[in-house]
Amino acid sequence: MKYIPTIGLEIHAELKTRSKMFCGCKNDPEEKSPNVNICPICMAHPGALPAINKEAVKHVVKTGRALGGAIADFTEFDRKNYFYPDIPKGYQISQYKYPIVSEGNLNGIEITRVHLEEDTATSKHDRGEYSLLDFNRAGIPLMELVTEPVIHDAETAVRFAKELQLLLRYLGVSGANMEKGEMRVEANISVSKTDSFGTKVEVKNLNSFKVVEKAIEYEIKRQSEKLERGEKIVQETRGWDEDREETFSQREKESSHDYRYFPDPDLPKLKLSELSEFSAEVLKKEIPEPPWDKRRRLTEILGIKNEAAEIFVTDSRLGNFFDEVAGKLAGRKEAILLASNYITSDITSILKNEDNNIPTVDSFVSLVKMLEEKVVSSRGAKDILAIMCREGGEPNKIAEKGGLLQKSDQSEIILIAKKILGDNEKVVAEFKAGKESALQYLIGQGMRASRGSVNPQMLKKTFLYLLKEN
Repeated sequence: MKYIPTIGLEIHAELKTRSKMFCGCKNDPEEKSPNVNICPICMAHPGALPAINKEAVKHVVKTGRALGGAIADFTEFDRKNYFYPDIPKGYQISQYKYPIVSEGNLNGIEITRVHLEEDTATSKHDRGEYSLLDFNRAGIPLMELVTEPVIHDAETAVRFAKELQLLLRYLGVSGANMEKGEMRVEANISVSKTDSFGTKVEVKNLNSFKVVEKAIEYEIKRQSEKLERGEKIVQETRGWDEDREETFSQREKESSHDYRYFPDPDLPKLKLSELSEFSAEVLKKEIPEPPWDKRRRLTEILGIKNEAAEIFVTDSRLGNFFDEVAGKLAGRKEAILLASNYITSDITSILKNEDNNIPTVDSFVSLVKMLEEKVVSSRGAKDILAIMCREGGEPNKIAEKGGLLQKSDQSEIILIAKKILGDNEKVVAEFKAGKESALQYLIGQGMRASRGSVNPQMLKKTFLYLLKEN
């Protein structure tokens, strides 16, 4: 029997702010020493009063606008009551009835809400028969995005999470590095024989896109097999066992009423429409071009191939470099496409060596113009570009010094061609016997002998002339 899976996602992202959500402690995800960025407020000492971090609220509003969501006029913070060692207060300050953002859409997936809360401490269970707590993370601003349960396969869920990560980085509101715990995915999964929802199971704290996909696929299979055997699905929270590659039960799933939400009495209500810096006009200037608009501009307006466009969208360093280059080459479509090819193939390869750097925009544009004007060959340009990335410098001077300027002098080309023919008598015989690929080999040898400085079209014509004569 085929079962229909239904998936909703809850994605948490730690926000980039100077201080924590409700106190002045440093928000530093790179801090390695435990319990140094703490104070009486984030440690929940009696009498300590929280204050709202305006920058964190603004980050969520900007995210909501980019997602096309409705920004709340009125919003407030609530206490979500539950006991766990990593919650020093015995409750978490979160949002329940009045989130900052409602609705919205990303990758065709409807969004229910985006709200703001504080992160918990970090529990360490690697020291023996006890646990240790690091409260550096406690109180860091945490954005939570909740989708509608409209996803039906793991691949779509991963694609959504990747696009959200990209958006958060574009907006500059979060590093969203999953390996550092800055972004965590939780999947609510149910299966049913019909379009109606089955019993929902939550799989928590999935910390990589690969794990998100594996966990969802495993849970769909697990639930389908249980139903096939006539067993019931228990509404529960499950974790992911990386070694066994399977989910495991953690606890029965709580409902919202179990948390006994109520408005936090220590924090003021917010009327966002009264804050001028949150207005649509102000935020419009601060929100950059989103990833999906950049893809459309690159492919539909500039004619860049989808694979290259994706590199420019996902790698901000290369993407910004290409945009500057394209600006300098405005109106010259062929030159822009040529630049795109060299960036996505040659520069990306060269940059795998960490000692290399992206060349300056002006020097790279100069190299593209030299290619257009056939001052250097493609082979010569690759050699020049490698030197530019390794040592810097201007392409024309590098070409002159290295003898890489393309030769079009017929007498020089004839001398090179004659030497190659003399050194490769067997290949010449194969060509004359009808092996067309032998000519390409001879041209390659000529280009190699001249270090790419010969005009390849003229070299080909010279070979054909000499082979016909002999």
